[in-house]
Amino acid sequence: MKKIIVLLAALGFLATEVSRAEKLPGTKKSAHYQSGEIIVTAGRVEELKKDVTSSVTVITREEIKESPARDLGELLAEKSIGQIQKYPGTLTSVGIRGFRTETHGNDLKGKSLILLNGRRAGTGNLSKILTENIERIEIIRGAASVQYGSAAMGGVVNVITRKGEGIPSFFVEHKQGTYGYYETSAGMSGTIDSFDFSGSYTMSDRGDYDTADGQRYYNTAYRDKVGGSVNVGYGFAEGNRIGVIYSYFDVDHQGSPNRLAVNSHVDYVKLKNESLDFIYEGEMPGSSWNWMARYYNGEDFRYYPISGFKQTVDQQGAQGQVTYKDNIVRVTAGVDWLKYNQLTSSAPKDADFENPAFFLLSKAGLLEERLILSAGVRYDDYDVDIKNDEGASANADNLTKNFGIAYHVTDNLKLRVNYGEGFRMPTPDELAADYTVDWGPWGSYTYLGNPNLKPESSQTYEGGIDITVDGFTGALTYFYTDFNDMIKSVYVSSGDYFTWENLGGAVISGIEGELSYVFPVSNAVFMNPYASFTYLTEYKDNETDELLTYTPETNIAAGVRINDNNGLSGRFNLAYIGKTEITYPAPGTKGGFAVADVSLSKRFVLDEEHGRGFTIKGAIDNLFDRNYEYVSGYPMPGRSFTLGLRVDI
Repeated sequence: MKKIIVLLAALGFLATEVSRAEKLPGTKKSAHYQSGEIIVTAGRVEELKKDVTSSVTVITREEIKESPARDLGELLAEKSIGQIQKYPGTLTSVGIRGFRTETHGNDLKGKSLILLNGRRAGTGNLSKILTENIERIEIIRGAASVQYGSAAMGGVVNVITRKGEGIPSFFVEHKQGTYGYYETSAGMSGTIDSFDFSGSYTMSDRGDYDTADGQRYYNTAYRDKVGGSVNVGYGFAEGNRIGVIYSYFDVDHQGSPNRLAVNSHVDYVKLKNESLDFIYEGEMPGSSWNWMARYYNGEDFRYYPISGFKQTVDQQGAQGQVTYKDNIVRVTAGVDWLKYNQLTSSAPKDADFENPAFFLLSKAGLLEERLILSAGVRYDDYDVDIKNDEGASANADNLTKNFGIAYHVTDNLKLRVNYGEGFRMPTPDELAADYTVDWGPWGSYTYLGNPNLKPESSQTYEGGIDITVDGFTGALTYFYTDFNDMIKSVYVSSGDYFTWENLGGAVISGIEGELSYVFPVSNAVFMNPYASFTYLTEYKDNETDELLTYTPETNIAAGVRINDNNGLSGRFNLAYIGKTEITYPAPGTKGGFAVADVSLSKRFVLDEEHGRGFTIKGAIDNLFDRNYEYVSGYPMPGRSFTLGLRVDI
């Protein structure tokens, strides 16, 4: 990590000494609000959100900056994006439309997918992704497996790293807060001739926290948590850029408490996730063609020193795609390649997973681009190999399709319908396991894979309406998902072993919406009330006819932002998660809860031309000091405060 600090400091110092850089012709600006439009990459290429046929939510850089959230997990919890499964410390997953990400190891067992800049992040644990150097976050609701492959059944959370632009700048920021919390960050952003760069580095500690009833919750502290992100690019010719993105997360000591009533004071976990991307984006000037090629590799690591459990998942991947676009049609064809190598201290000790895929995506704009048609198809092949004494292996494949229609009734009103298929391929364990686990006094258990497993699959139908007029934006969507071939663990008494089978499915349907209204309070002050919600009308297991567990009926986020033209901004946010059926510690219904936070900042400009100045900011989490739990038995902190100072050079 010292290399990252040196790089950030060197680039930051250089940034303060150079004059305004000229933007290289042909290089692309980071996608952002422009003339009331938002650019998204739901179809793997940049397009206007108004031309997307599915339901997409965008969290902008301004919203991220205003939020007190420290990582992606806290941010999505604050936005109440689906079902949040959050434990004390650095372990958070999210469920979208009833399908959850996988928090441990890689993302193969997840049913919603986390992406970094359009490729698999290699983890479903949202706490491993810090928010400092993020340009925006795109949440694609509904099946997106045609675009991104296995696990994208409920939706996709695509985290877009910031690209440098404009006058080079450097910042340093420090925060102090309740429970011994501190966080120090430094970073830079800008362009110098043909180079663009953006990066940040953050380190933080926090002690054990108190619950809202004043009870100290031991073993919830973390020490030496660090994270960094660097995005460096070089533009050449016209419309061509070579880029390198490095992302890093590490926590040396994260308390791993049990439930409060039987809390462990000593158990802890070490976590690490890092990745390196090489990207080439190009186009031919005056041509209808553009392309992208990427190679990336990374590692996801977790270690429990007390139990001795250790797992390392090495990830490699490559992407290549070519797009043709004219005034009516856009066609993107490409290939994805992914390989995971899993090393585990317990059985199965070593497993390989390889996945080549081919896809074709198309979109057409008819009737003067008022009618938008989209369609796509993808073929995935999977090979798994468990490297134990038996040398078990298996393979499977899958074909996925989607199509959608959007119609702009007026410039301010869009109707849309969409059909998407999703799938989750069986994991190496589920397909090819052949090992025995010794659980000491509880006996030994044998696990055998089932090479005849079919992928879990889903078919989602949705229809919606989007409205944008003056300062008001709104969206309303109804969705219906048929989930089939659910993979479940079963015990085979005749052979005295465990295996996996495709058993039943589920129906999940509901309504989701969001609205926002920006209006002037005075000539210099603007107010922005907002709200979003998801309400499930049906979420039952077809086999048992019981409600799906760990799937809240209702999610709501609402609040108000306020800002003026003199650097003052503030926000009040309320997030509500409704009642949820659970199985642990006992089957039953976990009640809903609401949690509020408030933040306020004031920027003082010293040099407007170069963006130099300083910002004082403060935040209160759990404003009303409520007792609440995302996971039953694991209470969250009581009311807490942070105060920070950011200096921009």
